[in-house]
Amino acid sequence: YPSEFLMQKITEDNQIPVHLHVSVSLQYVAGLKGNALVEFFHGNIAEVENEELRYLMWSSVLFYKTPNVEVMACVLLSTKAIYFLLDDSFTHADEHQSDFWNKENSDCENSSFHLSCCFVLKLNDLQSVNVGLFDQYFRITGHSADHIVTCLTRDSYNTHTFIQQLMAVLSLLARTPSPEPVDKDFYSEFGSKNTGKMENYELIHSSRVKFIYPNEEEIGDLAFLVAEKMDGLTNLQSLNILLYVLAFQVNHVEGSAQNTSSLQPKTLILTSSDLFLFDEDYISYPLPEFAKEPPKRDKYQLADGRRIRDLDRVLMGYQTYPQALTFVFDDVQNQDLMQNLTLDHFGE
Repeated sequence: YPSEFLMQKITEDNQIPVHLHVSVSLQYVAGLKGNALVEFFHGNIAEVENEELRYLMWSSVLFYKTPNVEVMACVLLSTKAIYFLLDDSFTHADEHQSDFWNKENSDCENSSFHLSCCFVLKLNDLQSVNVGLFDQYFRITGHSADHIVTCLTRDSYNTHTFIQQLMAVLSLLARTPSPEPVDKDFYSEFGSKNTGKMENYELIHSSRVKFIYPNEEEIGDLAFLVAEKMDGLTNLQSLNILLYVLAFQVNHVEGSAQNTSSLQPKTLILTSSDLFLFDEDYISYPLPEFAKEPPKRDKYQLADGRRIRDLDRVLMGYQTYPQALTFVFDDVQNQDLMQNLTLDHFGE
């Protein structure tokens, strides 16, 4: 340690997505390569000497106590913890949540200079991992509301890779096995769950961490919701969700000195007849065990919707966002739209 393969891999993964902006401090981290990146981890982040860096990725993250603030983070997985390097500005994003950033959760100390804030989630405190639909995101849950983080990778490969790396690291942890009754009766014999086996879309790892995947009921609920937003003539049995992806909607900022635009996180759902944009709650569902009441907002809220038959053309690329798609609809004559629509394009 560190192996040549590890240094090459973290160097390749240490790239900030082109469509997102970060502070100068995180740009410095993104400029590190190979051994310099490993030394930076051990000199500024790692908490113990025998800790090893295993994986690195850049992802947008949400915290349970600040569900409306999506921030870019450098996520580092080690053999002891998961670290989230964040912009200093995030600690002031929600003033009423300032108590969330205390010494227990963050190593932002009063010093003359520091690169960024670092949120630490120790692997021993990890209880469950919820994987989102089509591997577009995952939620990590610890022992309290302060220890729930959602990583919006917006990329199934990155989600899958992180989950595999996390499982490998958890296998190295020595956890005390659950106590078993000395005299097993009928109920304990057939009611106990074995680790390492998938049961009802839930995998209990040997470290006792639960990995929970979307089940058929969740997909069915989404299909039912989409069918409700359509013209009402759709048969739920024949409805097919062709695409579910976490994207961004490009909104123009009027009145600015330059032609600027902002990116609004959206969930894009495509069926054989309609295109929808939803505002989705990625952090509150499924409800954590300690939650005493349901979230204040629904998991899905319709933001926009168009019929495919009204699609006029699709434009590739959009100014500073080369991966963007612009959908132009010719639906001015339609008076039965699902809601008052004002935007004529979507950005992915």
